[in-house]
Amino acid sequence: MSSTDAATAPAVAGLTEMPDPQFIMVGDGLRIATYSWGDESDPVAVVVHGFASSTKDNWVATGWVRDLLRSGFRVIGIDQRGHGASDKPHNSSDYDLRQMARDVETVLDTYLVDDAVYVGYSLGARVGWEVLQDIAGRIPRAVLGGVPDGIPLARLDIGQVQALIEHGTPVEDRVTQNYIQLTERVPGNDLRALLAIANGMRESKTIDPDPTHAPEQPVLFATGTLDAIIEGSRALAEACPQGRFVEIPDRHHFNAPGSRVFRQEGIAFLQGDA
Repeated sequence: MSSTDAATAPAVAGLTEMPDPQFIMVGDGLRIATYSWGDESDPVAVVVHGFASSTKDNWVATGWVRDLLRSGFRVIGIDQRGHGASDKPHNSSDYDLRQMARDVETVLDTYLVDDAVYVGYSLGARVGWEVLQDIAGRIPRAVLGGVPDGIPLARLDIGQVQALIEHGTPVEDRVTQNYIQLTERVPGNDLRALLAIANGMRESKTIDPDPTHAPEQPVLFATGTLDAIIEGSRALAEACPQGRFVEIPDRHHFNAPGSRVFRQEGIAFLQGDA
């Protein structure tokens, strides 16, 4: 390692390490873990991860937090309920999509943030579709990656997950196997809580994103070329008055967050350069 590399190593490490979580109590009494990086005077980017992931897994390990900071943003990360260091209830009624969107608003209120750009992936992107409309005046621009055009987690075979939990029955459905592998890969995941999330999306009668009532602010939609939901995501982008769609080359739903193309295109869009 050169002397220059040795001097910059601590700074680079500081951009990828996890700060201690700051817990925020939301409306129904759950604790939501949040993380903050950067100068409080900088414009804020709030990042919201996907199903069975976490702030660390989705945004820190992939370089998003590092590059957002280098681009002049302050970053606030949210571990969604049921994930990361946040509370993980096992009741499906605790996972209503509208409540999950309100969690984001509560976090911004608690941090005294008037407005922020939004970055969400998968479930975090579906939550973002709601946030962009619920508090439109506070979210001037957003990136929604891998956003499903139907009920979140609709491709997950709940019966097979239930049988795995209760009886140890192996999961045979390929997509569900991928979700289980993700669950096992991310430390601290609670399979019963994640099953409750999937049930909650169905039981609350979560409606599909309504293309006739789409966010009006500039939104970049990005989905992997190998992702089965790509055409649905593209259709949502076309429904938005200021929507733009980017294909993430050679990525499927579970590895798209780590794509350099996704990161570069997304941050350039948030800066208004694309």
